[in-house]
Amino acid sequence: MNLRPASRGSAGRGPQRAFPARLSGVPLRRALLGVLLGTLPLWAAAQTAAPPAVPGAAERRTVTPAPLTASETARLQALFQKARPATLRIEQCPPDDCSDPDGVGSAVLISADGLALTAYHVVEGAQALSAQTVDRNRYAAEVIGYNDQDDLALLRVKVPAGTPFLPLATGAPGVGNVALAIGNGGGAFLRPKTGRLTALDADAGRADYPPGTLELSAPVVPGDSGGPVLNASGQVTGIVSYIRTDGRRVRAYAVPVTVTDPRLSALRAGEKRDAPVIGITLGGPFGDLFFLPERGFTELSRLLKLGDTPGAFFTGVSRGSPAEKAGLQPLQLDRNDERVSGDIVTAVNGKRIVNFSEFQYAVRAFRPGDTVTLTVLRAGKTLQVPVTLTGRSQVRN
Repeated sequence: MNLRPASRGSAGRGPQRAFPARLSGVPLRRALLGVLLGTLPLWAAAQTAAPPAVPGAAERRTVTPAPLTASETARLQALFQKARPATLRIEQCPPDDCSDPDGVGSAVLISADGLALTAYHVVEGAQALSAQTVDRNRYAAEVIGYNDQDDLALLRVKVPAGTPFLPLATGAPGVGNVALAIGNGGGAFLRPKTGRLTALDADAGRADYPPGTLELSAPVVPGDSGGPVLNASGQVTGIVSYIRTDGRRVRAYAVPVTVTDPRLSALRAGEKRDAPVIGITLGGPFGDLFFLPERGFTELSRLLKLGDTPGAFFTGVSRGSPAEKAGLQPLQLDRNDERVSGDIVTAVNGKRIVNFSEFQYAVRAFRPGDTVTLTVLRAGKTLQVPVTLTGRSQVRN
């Protein structure tokens, strides 16, 4: 399984250092490690599947959506022609110098005064933003508010008076509903992707991706992030956020929005809400072990000497982060691929955790500025380490 934002130039969802461990020991041990790392994600997929975000969500899932009928396809094509002038190509560059943008995504105008919705990761960290309308003209855009956890951002775009916009949905969608996404994926310019909603309240299974998303069968690709998902009435019912690949199957996910959504009210008021972080990463050859179950930790520990108590280990600490200030120690291995140092976190504020994913979820339950106490195993001793969380935008390498 692979999760990634559906936007070019925004694949990294957190700062990290280069992996400090050295995996260059005995060939047999290295081979065993490679075999183990190749099988652990399968254990994780089987044993740590994310539960439905709300009761009953699983029953509303359509495993194989019905193909669109000819009449539905024609209706969506007509809707695309009507809605396209209200959609935007978003690029990280000044409007007057956009030959080589840092990132490309999509957006949709939702008001007569130039307010537009997009995915936060499309505009995250941008020094300048350009919004291109269907007539290929470019206009300056600025971020009015954002919600990092829910991957939403509200822009003010200096489009001319009279530029079309689209209404937000007045109610929740249903599984099986037709869906039209419009975006800039694959190098295209404001093109349609059609399909059906296949799930509500879907969850990526990772704390650093938005919860409670809509799953759709439209073939969304990188570059479509931030674009609208429209219902049959032409209302914006979601904002494209990320895609999931399982082998050859690709599924798309969008953050649901409605006209009464309190998150949008907060964005209009200028809220800039960061996700809380500590400033640690899991990378290198261990980058797929977010969901490592207790059995997997035990097997891995036989090779790396991690200890007998399962918990969250990590391979990087961001400079200037709360983790660095608290003295947290990333995993380091010797030439025999055995641990010489590295903390194992087993609880957050007393809540037991056994892997990196559970660690992330525990942290995301708080807000920047909150202080949490980590239970840490270090060199055979149990330590209580207080850490004050910060906003993710404040942690950079």
